[in-house]
Amino acid sequence: MIDYRNYLKEYDGPPIRIMEVCGTHTASIAHTGIVSLISSKIQLISGPGCPVCVTVTEYIDRLIDLSLTPDTVVVTFGDMIRVTGSSKSLQDVRSEGGQVRMVYSPMDTLALAKLEPAKTFVFAAIGFETTTAVYAALMDEMIREGLTNIRLLTSLKTMPRCIEWVCSMQGGIDGFLAPGHVSVITGSSLFEPLARDFHVPFAVAGFEAEQILMALFALVKMIEGKESRVMNLYPAAVTRDGNLTAKDMIHTYFESCDAAWRGMGVIAESGMVLRDIYGKYDAGSRNLYCDHSHHPMCRCDKVITGALKPKECPLFGKICTPQAPQGACMVSAEGSCCSYFVNRRND
Repeated sequence: MIDYRNYLKEYDGPPIRIMEVCGTHTASIAHTGIVSLISSKIQLISGPGCPVCVTVTEYIDRLIDLSLTPDTVVVTFGDMIRVTGSSKSLQDVRSEGGQVRMVYSPMDTLALAKLEPAKTFVFAAIGFETTTAVYAALMDEMIREGLTNIRLLTSLKTMPRCIEWVCSMQGGIDGFLAPGHVSVITGSSLFEPLARDFHVPFAVAGFEAEQILMALFALVKMIEGKESRVMNLYPAAVTRDGNLTAKDMIHTYFESCDAAWRGMGVIAESGMVLRDIYGKYDAGSRNLYCDHSHHPMCRCDKVITGALKPKECPLFGKICTPQAPQGACMVSAEGSCCSYFVNRRND
């Protein structure tokens, strides 16, 4: 039996580029020092898997406007508060009277809405298929309880289209470490058409170091054998078909739409938005496409797509740190720049 850890460390074949498209994988790879356990000929590239990082500035600006609207409260997770839009962040406008509340779960919005029925609570609904299922559950509960003072401002993304963009527009990726959280909802079959069409292998992985190393080994072996298929190495949580109940609930409330991605522009049918029948619960989510960094030297757009490593950004570690982030990639704990900085990743 091959010792996969020694194999990865001693690999001396052609250079291989593997992209992870999950922010949690990015954070785990940096935290556990996986790069030091594999050959320098196996290059790990961080892709567009951090939902905060791929959200465009116009969306942040819209949240800021809503927070300054009378009797309106923006509800969000902690990292979104610190992301700068065109010129300011939600954290900045709180000092100007902006109403912003931080929560740990979208479902916490239900209690806020019940406590203050005269106010409208707008949840900043960002994320991929994983959190879209949670927002569908929130919608289900809102309607069941008859709550009419909750809205969603959505910036929901779907994973296949962004991987397709990376393969067709940027290229140079030999294999993908597929996102475990997304695959729990969608199933591993989501990546089969991509593997076939772009002739690259995918390995669905968990988030422990051992699970990631096993997935990397599987990818290297598939690349060597010129195999273009999907391997599910996270069977404890992921099936081929995914969570059918969650997918049905998502389909009930949401439909696909064109979506803007930081650094990638507008990608057709790559997002999710509330169906027209539920339009009264939407806070103006459609056509939020404009994106530009508030700092002209920020290279988040290149880091997100794997075109640059975080340390190749001229701001990294100088004026851009987790304490003073200049771009979204340094704000979120799942962002590539933050993971590199906090864990002193050097590869």
